[in-house]
Amino acid sequence: MISYISASWIYPVSTEPLENGVIALHPDGTIEEVLSAEEASARNITDISSHEGILVPGLVNTHCHLELSHLKGKIAEHTGLPGFVQQVIQQRASSPEEIENAMLHADEEMYNNGIVAVGDISNQPVSKNVKLNSKIYYHTFVEAMGFNPAKAGDIIAAAKLTREAFAPLKATIVPHAPYSVSAELFQEINALSGITGESVSIHNQETADENAFFESKTGHFLKLYEFLGLDISFFEAGGKSSLQSYLPRLSAAPRTLLVHNTFTSKADLEFAALTHPQLFWCLCPNANLYIENRLPDIALLKDAGIRLTLGTDSLASNHQLSILAEMLSLQEREAVSFEDVLRWATLNGAAFLGIDTIYGSFEKGKKPGLNLITGTEEGRITNRTKIKRLI
Repeated sequence: MISYISASWIYPVSTEPLENGVIALHPDGTIEEVLSAEEASARNITDISSHEGILVPGLVNTHCHLELSHLKGKIAEHTGLPGFVQQVIQQRASSPEEIENAMLHADEEMYNNGIVAVGDISNQPVSKNVKLNSKIYYHTFVEAMGFNPAKAGDIIAAAKLTREAFAPLKATIVPHAPYSVSAELFQEINALSGITGESVSIHNQETADENAFFESKTGHFLKLYEFLGLDISFFEAGGKSSLQSYLPRLSAAPRTLLVHNTFTSKADLEFAALTHPQLFWCLCPNANLYIENRLPDIALLKDAGIRLTLGTDSLASNHQLSILAEMLSLQEREAVSFEDVLRWATLNGAAFLGIDTIYGSFEKGKKPGLNLITGTEEGRITNRTKIKRLI
């Protein structure tokens, strides 16, 4: 039996907003059709569940680290990325029970915050059971990391075992970051993702030290390698930014998400446009503020016409796992419209994960989830704005 839901505004994302529009739904949440108020009236549809607020599709979190949820409140803010990484390494060990319970709470938090799909970074299979029993769709990105060229084979072999441990869940092997992946390891990863066209994720230009390392082999990453006991005498700086140094090493076949982009320049964007045709760019504003106390140049990224998505990063680097909170941070600080941040939070993220035939927008045949947003003011999210999951 079809049910009908209406609100002050419906934002299908793929089409223009509808004032007092109506969504026709099957019992399992599949959309039958999206109607304007006039169309619903002309068909004498009266049994409508009406709401004050804005109806939007389920939100997509394209970058999370569920397995770090137990570190909430344990990592100091504004340390910069090298200091943050060092803290995570020092504090990561916890009991299996603590890690499991923290992940369960984090998963529930995301569900209650209207998130329907997550691109989740994993270094080990500890999150498998939580994901298997979750109401959220997860695509797990198994990180491969190792800057020593001689160890590339061993690293990819271990990553394959982790990927297999996540079966039957969707999992792909991806590079961690430019400063932690050797050219040889990039080749091993490409051999896997380049053939299948799988979605790939990589941390990109999260700190100024990342660019300094690749441009001149200077900056705080040298101290991080020393802390880790790694000999990087083999590495020679190439005088180019991080992005311009590593992007040619990535296969251009898969959809590729560059995460953070806090220190990405116009020259980097122009280089990327010529180098890789399937790039998506993820913003994690609250994590950027937590670690570096700085946001990317949002206006530069927006004006470049690139495909932007949103992520929360982890509870080690954020106070909550809420895409709505990320949308708020952007609108508080930047001249971006509700329509823009909503597209980043829904359809663009679903497109990156390759699930946009189901999620991301209100369209016939999709099952994207249904959220009610209340408390906006003149098209802007405020501290009073709430999100309620209806389906």
